[in-house]
Amino acid sequence: MSLDIDNFEEVRVKAEDFYKGLSQVYCPYLKDKISFNSSGLRHIKFKRQRQSRSRQDQYMRFKLLHLAPKVISASATLQGILESNNFERVRVNSKTQNIMKFVTYYEFIAVIDSIRVKVILKQIEDGECFFWSIIPYWGVDKEHRRKKLHSGYPAND
Repeated sequence: MSLDIDNFEEVRVKAEDFYKGLSQVYCPYLKDKISFNSSGLRHIKFKRQRQSRSRQDQYMRFKLLHLAPKVISASATLQGILESNNFERVRVNSKTQNIMKFVTYYEFIAVIDSIRVKVILKQIEDGECFFWSIIPYWGVDKEHRRKKLHSGYPAND
């Protein structure tokens, strides 16, 4: 898939404006409001600190970003959970440090407007839960062992 750079910038700006306009969305499963902070937007752009995602990856996530609030507000069932201890960047005494924290990731999968997406929420220790990522539904091409969105055969996808 080749991307038109002008189209990428247009999609990115539109998605960022949409994201910045979001504040909180109520999640029926967690019975709490989910925040849309800068961490989620940063995660869509970067895999980890100082390593950006490919333009294709960013483009697809930006294109689907408008579905995240819909998935969260419609999710009454959890599809997956991961709990682990991770190093998290935390501001302490005007310095940024990496500190070990207990982190919970919640996974919700939904089909909205004929598009299947996975939304990940993140909660660090007992802090507020916030949007972390949106992932297009990736299939795996068994012959070439590569990610793909669909095989072209709707009956098998």
